[in-house]
Amino acid sequence: MDMQNLVKSLKELAKKLTEMRDILKLKEKEKDIEILLEKTNKPGFWDDQEKASKISKEMSNLQSEIDMWEKLSKEAQDLLEMAQMDAEDKDVNLREELEKQYELINKSVNQLEFKTLMDGKHDTKNAIVSIHAGSGGTEAQDWAEMLLRMYMRYCEKKDWKTVILDESKGGEAGIKSVTFRVEGRHAYGHLKSEHGTHRLVRISPFDAEKMRHTSFALTEVIPEVEEEEMKIDESDLRIDTFMAGGHGGQSVNTTYSAVRIVHIPTGVTVSCQNEKSQLQNKKVAMKILQSRLQKIHEEKEEEERLKLRGEYKSPEWGNQIRSYVLHPYHMVKDLRTRFETTDDQKVLDGELDDFVESYLRWLKQ
Repeated sequence: MDMQNLVKSLKELAKKLTEMRDILKLKEKEKDIEILLEKTNKPGFWDDQEKASKISKEMSNLQSEIDMWEKLSKEAQDLLEMAQMDAEDKDVNLREELEKQYELINKSVNQLEFKTLMDGKHDTKNAIVSIHAGSGGTEAQDWAEMLLRMYMRYCEKKDWKTVILDESKGGEAGIKSVTFRVEGRHAYGHLKSEHGTHRLVRISPFDAEKMRHTSFALTEVIPEVEEEEMKIDESDLRIDTFMAGGHGGQSVNTTYSAVRIVHIPTGVTVSCQNEKSQLQNKKVAMKILQSRLQKIHEEKEEEERLKLRGEYKSPEWGNQIRSYVLHPYHMVKDLRTRFETTDDQKVLDGELDDFVESYLRWLKQ
């Protein structure tokens, strides 16, 4: 582009950044930092290491968002001033360098804008993800493991910490079910797009006749809530212990450290066997249970709201959200947003941001 058009583009970028300050709620975040800073200055703040660490991390995350906006705003303004001073300059090398800098800033602004789509109640929180193989034995269990690999790759690209909390291996291959925790800012905001039934069509590697098979797996994504957000009556719980599997999910019985908690009124069952002690497994299982019950409570409220508007649909296995076709052609398509790509391998390797963004924009419609 010529210098005049570059100046125009930079003005639009600077305007977008000014508008984003309110959308990102930076003033509110600055106040939140002040409140958290007061807590860190109180005597005995570090007595509770876990709580103190969470507060410190929250402060750091909020400050990094503010710093990013300020950095981009300054860079865009500086670049605009340079372009305006040289608007009549015919120096091709200068124009190309300014244009290159503009592209870099614009890319960063688009990434920051992406975060503005995640303004839901729980979007900044950690996520708890469960994958369940559908009917179909080994074929479906292998598909469930492929989804697990896809999500693990995605989380790795985001530098999020993942921990498998509970896993049930398949007989020949794959997994029957798995639950894992994802720790990272906006983890739930990103991963909530994956909640639902995923359909795979391919030539089965387990079929000697090389027939085409259709498999299903259900992904459940819930935000991790704090204990004070969902109180549970201990009398409503049945807590069982059982032998945990050995390292790597092998079926080698070790100790009765694994914990299963049943919430009797709802029938919700949670188990955890990843931690070394029964006490730790119980603590993790309770957090998952609280998160699931909170999600159920919020879904019921949403269900009632939608029923009043005549928009409610029952969330069942049949409601597929995404289709992955590996044969006879290559296509991954989100059935809600209609976003699709022919690069199925890239998606299965954890490149999910396009699907996440299209889902978040679809929610805003």
